[in-house]
Amino acid sequence: MKVSLIVSDLSGGGAVRAFLLGQVIKKLNYEVEIVGFQFGEELYAIPPSGMPIFSVKGEKYPGLFKRAIEVLNKIDGDIIYAVKPKPTSFGISVVKKLFNNRRPLLLDMDDWELSWHGGDDWKYRPTPKQLYRDIFKKDGALKYPDHPLYVKWMENLVQNADAITIDTDFLKKRFGGVYLPNGKDTEMFDPDKYDPEASRSRYGLSGYRILMFPGAPRPHKGVEDVLIALDILNQSDLKLVIVGGSPYDDYDDKLSQRWGRWIIKLPRCPVEAMPEVVAAAHVVVVPQRNDLTARAQFPLKLTDGMAMAKPILSTKVGDIPDILNGTGYLVEPGNPEQIAVKIQEIFQDLESANERGRKGRERCVKYYSVDSMSATLSEIIAGL
Repeated sequence: MKVSLIVSDLSGGGAVRAFLLGQVIKKLNYEVEIVGFQFGEELYAIPPSGMPIFSVKGEKYPGLFKRAIEVLNKIDGDIIYAVKPKPTSFGISVVKKLFNNRRPLLLDMDDWELSWHGGDDWKYRPTPKQLYRDIFKKDGALKYPDHPLYVKWMENLVQNADAITIDTDFLKKRFGGVYLPNGKDTEMFDPDKYDPEASRSRYGLSGYRILMFPGAPRPHKGVEDVLIALDILNQSDLKLVIVGGSPYDDYDDKLSQRWGRWIIKLPRCPVEAMPEVVAAAHVVVVPQRNDLTARAQFPLKLTDGMAMAKPILSTKVGDIPDILNGTGYLVEPGNPEQIAVKIQEIFQDLESANERGRKGRERCVKYYSVDSMSATLSEIIAGL
């Protein structure tokens, strides 16, 4: 059996979830292909080795319609699995299903897409003049495939999927579906295979106490709160290591301009190299702020740290307390003072913190491993 994963933008964050789903599907001994648009210059993340990817250059409307035909012609899986309810993934998949109604259609949702635009408060009520501009002007808002109006239309169609997978309780309550967490290949992410000191030496981190954020900083992810906490502590051997950085805007640069003395940046790397990178951390930080976007997310960085048995410092936002279930350190969101206190607490008794990290790995293997995800997905596919 072959599964076609349809991605709205391979140069965007949805690619990471798609690659994870690809690993889960391969675990079931199914063939997998990843097909999607690419609106940026390069892939958002480096895919796992051996995972076939077919990308088509993304454009604004109306040019996108011609590109969409290329994507439609490429999709040949026995099962279509759309990643995110967007026109460029779910919309394409619905059209493909219309040509072959026997082909099951799955939809995966790992974010509430409208949360980026204000959620239920967002409304599109243009004047006739503004509507004309949005449609016909060169940079008209409705020429962009991810315009929230189109996303709202897609969300109204989610029940047309034969099955829905979600990764948070927030999304389940809103859309239904089957819980499929942002898990990890715990065989690849195995701390026993790596020497933390050797990893710190390799990446130029020796001699520092490393707080690691293995992802793309954005305002709702609370990285600023950790940096303010480092200002409070003012201990020169504490460093925040950011892995990969953000391709969306200049937010990374703004952080560096203000807090450059605390930040060490590492380039993005393939999935297979991430365990060695995370091994270099003393603590993995996931300081989500309490906003709508964050509450709807399952931060992938949690299972990065849990799988590698690292102490995790996070916040009481969304599903995070339930995911960690006592195996991490939690503070109130948006509270640098509490973060500073917890950093001191962790390093004052690092042995106890590491023991908590080991319990976190046990929990990750049991509930958030690729094996656990594949068992769930196997049941979903069987039901189709």
